[in-house]
Amino acid sequence: MKNGINRRRLLAGAAVGLVGASSQPVMAKLVSKGGGYEFEVQRTDAEWKEMLTPEEFEILRSGGTEAPKSSPYWENKETGIYSCKGCDLEVYDSQYKTQLDKGWVFFFHGIPNTVMFGIDKINPYGASDSATEGPAGHLIEAHCRRCGSHLGHVLQVGLFILHCINGTALDFEPKSA
Repeated sequence: MKNGINRRRLLAGAAVGLVGASSQPVMAKLVSKGGGYEFEVQRTDAEWKEMLTPEEFEILRSGGTEAPKSSPYWENKETGIYSCKGCDLEVYDSQYKTQLDKGWVFFFHGIPNTVMFGIDKINPYGASDSATEGPAGHLIEAHCRRCGSHLGHVLQVGLFILHCINGTALDFEPKSA
């Protein structure tokens, strides 16, 4: 997706700052197809394509990125729970959401034991995609723990480390009063 490249470049600078500014090493659990982790929910590509729109499939299953401000969730201020669109696992609570005018949904953290992390080996600066070159230019991905769907990235924005999530990867259930 054209917008994904732009966002990756934007986020890569933040990720490089995160790695460089952190006094502790950044740890990430690698999530990859066939990476030794067996997800609770497994579907074939044909099954995923049957249940998701083409844009949802691109984001959740291929690691794509939605266009900024294209999801209504980026500016949603309602109280409730955000679930993974791939398997309905509750992954984010609105009490940990923060509003930024960047066009994506930002959270301080996920619900415990719901989000896994991987390393996005795309180097937005055009150098080799090899993970052996170190973390510079690589992004930390957020994935659903139950089905492995790509949700977004983790990066530093100002003084905070935030989950920058594609609204397209989520469903929202408002809390009843």
